[in-house]
Amino acid sequence: MSWLRSFYERVVLPHPILVLVIFGALLLTASLRLDQFRLDASAESLVLENDRSLEQYRQVNRRFTNSDDFLVVTFTPDTELFSQQGLALLTRLRNDLQALERVSSTNSILNVPLLHSPDLTLDTVDSEIKSIDEDEVPPETAKKALLNNPLYPNLLISEDAKTTAIQVNLPTPQRYFDLLNTRNELREKIAAGEASTEAQQKLERANQAFIAYTESLGEDRDKTISQVRDILDQYRDRAEIFLGGVPMIVADMIRFIQNDLSTFGVGVLIFLLLTLAVIFRQWRWVMVPLLCCSFTVWLMLGYLSWAQWPVTVISSNFVSLLLIMTLSLTIHLIVRYREFQHDAPEAPPKDTLRNTLLAMIKPCFYMAITTIVAFGSLTFSGIRPVIDFGWMMTLGLTVAFLITFLVFPALLTLLPPPVDDRVKADRIPFTDRFANLTQHHGGLVMVGAAVIAVLCVIGLNRLTVENSFIDYFKSSTEIHQGMIAIDERLGGTTPLDVVITDDKPPAGEANGANSDPFASDCDPFVEDCGGDEEYRDTWFTYKKMSQLEKVHDYLDSLPETGKVLSISTTLDILAQVNGGEPLNALELAFVPSAIPEDLQDILLTPYISEEHDQARFSIRVLETLPDLRRQALLDGIRAHLTDELGYESDQVQLTGMMVMYNNMLQSLFDSQIKTIGVVFLAISLMFLVLFRSLTLALIGMAPNLIAAGSVLGLMGWLGIPLDMMTITVAAITVGIAVDDTIHYIHRFKTEFQKDGDYIATMHRCHRSIGQAMFFTSLTIITGFSILVLSNFIPTIYFGLFTGFAMFMALLGALTLLPRLILLIKPFGKQA
Repeated sequence: MSWLRSFYERVVLPHPILVLVIFGALLLTASLRLDQFRLDASAESLVLENDRSLEQYRQVNRRFTNSDDFLVVTFTPDTELFSQQGLALLTRLRNDLQALERVSSTNSILNVPLLHSPDLTLDTVDSEIKSIDEDEVPPETAKKALLNNPLYPNLLISEDAKTTAIQVNLPTPQRYFDLLNTRNELREKIAAGEASTEAQQKLERANQAFIAYTESLGEDRDKTISQVRDILDQYRDRAEIFLGGVPMIVADMIRFIQNDLSTFGVGVLIFLLLTLAVIFRQWRWVMVPLLCCSFTVWLMLGYLSWAQWPVTVISSNFVSLLLIMTLSLTIHLIVRYREFQHDAPEAPPKDTLRNTLLAMIKPCFYMAITTIVAFGSLTFSGIRPVIDFGWMMTLGLTVAFLITFLVFPALLTLLPPPVDDRVKADRIPFTDRFANLTQHHGGLVMVGAAVIAVLCVIGLNRLTVENSFIDYFKSSTEIHQGMIAIDERLGGTTPLDVVITDDKPPAGEANGANSDPFASDCDPFVEDCGGDEEYRDTWFTYKKMSQLEKVHDYLDSLPETGKVLSISTTLDILAQVNGGEPLNALELAFVPSAIPEDLQDILLTPYISEEHDQARFSIRVLETLPDLRRQALLDGIRAHLTDELGYESDQVQLTGMMVMYNNMLQSLFDSQIKTIGVVFLAISLMFLVLFRSLTLALIGMAPNLIAAGSVLGLMGWLGIPLDMMTITVAAITVGIAVDDTIHYIHRFKTEFQKDGDYIATMHRCHRSIGQAMFFTSLTIITGFSILVLSNFIPTIYFGLFTGFAMFMALLGALTLLPRLILLIKPFGKQA
């Protein structure tokens, strides 16, 4: 440690102003691009690493001219909807929304085609279709036409005809997809090792252009949604109105993250400072931790801005965690400094500071390294935002350690704290009661630990990964209320697409042989040929449409599904037009030409792609269903289509928002096991290296196992599933518990060398390092309690479970850990 002593005596302590000036320059540099700090709640931020489902989702949307880029406004007027007054109010609202600059169009019961004319037939469909907007259709007639149409109920109108929906289309410009494709193509080349330096430069420019354009679109989207809300507020006194849709959910999630970063970040900091003021009652011991924490967060935000590294829903709490870790380091230094003041009150402040730094840098370095390992384990999760979170915390902890051991001494050199009466007092700290408990009731401690361990195992077996997206938001939020309204009245919220690929042509027909449709005795265009039907390279044959109808009926029969749309819906509509008679084989063949061009985007292209030989079923899943099991639903659909309906596995493709979200959820359990396993293996090895004793390493792991198991076990007992936020709690818990364990064992080892008395050493440790651990835990638990005020439920869970983790880590380090040391005596025999 001579080089370290020399570094502090020659650089830091004699030149504190120079140290602060250097850090000031770094902070200034970091702040230059803080305006480029980004939040990301897009689909890309919530998918697995190398997950192809996002690209499949985009591909299906392109092929079937489908998009989720729209807002949904649910409208339930106080008066009768299908009255002159109700429809007039709806029309005014629709017109106000459609007048917005970024709104390309709207769809509602006002402009959709009605099928009510007695003169409507397959031959007159182009001329006889009317709409409320264009024609004088009586309200009651319009109501019956809409409810009798297979397309509109539970989509644009509720079954009781009291609620309707306005679809406000906010299309994503083609330039977005052009920039995205350019970036992804360059990424694939570089990943394959085929790119030159010039290609890498092109990727950098493409990435910059994509980020800039995405930010511009995000600003426009937020502005439009704000304008939509302003318009809706003007009508809320005459109707019950909710706003939903993917763009709104993304915008609100980003707003929640911003609030959690700013409002709760500041709130947590204020709570922490108040607690520090109450504990230490000296302004220096409030200001110095404040500056260290602020510098750490400032530098990290600056680095993320320079690197254009966005913060996602999962990594949004990294600011709060950096506050925890930096504060923990500074509190340990403060308590040790005050111990040296108590032992030598007349010593020069510079000597006290030097002794503090040299005594604490080793255990704090060990703590930082092992905590970095804990967070670094998140990079094995396989989930992109979780991986990013692991790297952010790894870098942030490094910055926190450096700032603590450079800025802290520089500030105290300039502002040496006086020796107050509390330091001089010989009172026994509260934490010594834990030492008495461990000494006199050691059996109770072991039994309690065993009971907690059993409860943890039972709770772990109850853990699930099924989580409803609606549960992320408080019932008072518009997202929550809107999802319930759409689920209950308008056919479901979460989109799921089932895509069927047509049978491949037989080998002979693929080469052009035997392709004559009239070669058999049955003409598939005129009659139902059943199993004798020849292969036709089109979906519009009797056999194929019958099979697709079976798929539709099966999907519609599932309790988890709301509205199901497919080509079968279109055929049901055409059957109504045909006087209630289903289309025969000949009429089926002419469906593409029979549907008017202006209706094809509604009735045909969303469901059939002849170019790619695919048929699409658009499903809305009921997100509010209490027993929703996504993986079981997807497995059941695939099994039924392959086993019961005879499709090959590669003919069935499931895609959509639900599939991407489910992929992430299902990976959570596996990644949690993998992450925890990597954490404990890595920390065990670290303990082995640090303490050079297998016995001590195993002893040190015990409270960590109890702390991590307690958090996950409690989640299991409370029925709180693993989700994109709670997955990180276990690794965080281990990181926090490791902090206490390392500090306690290191201090025990140092104190034991004085007299070789295990009991006396335990009491000294509880009165010194135990007090620092208690202050750290109390401060953090108090500070994080403010997170329960968030509108984002995962943030609330994060605050509660972090506080619980701190409590369990402290309890284990002050009871179970010393009890195991007293039992096993890893430092040698009692003197």
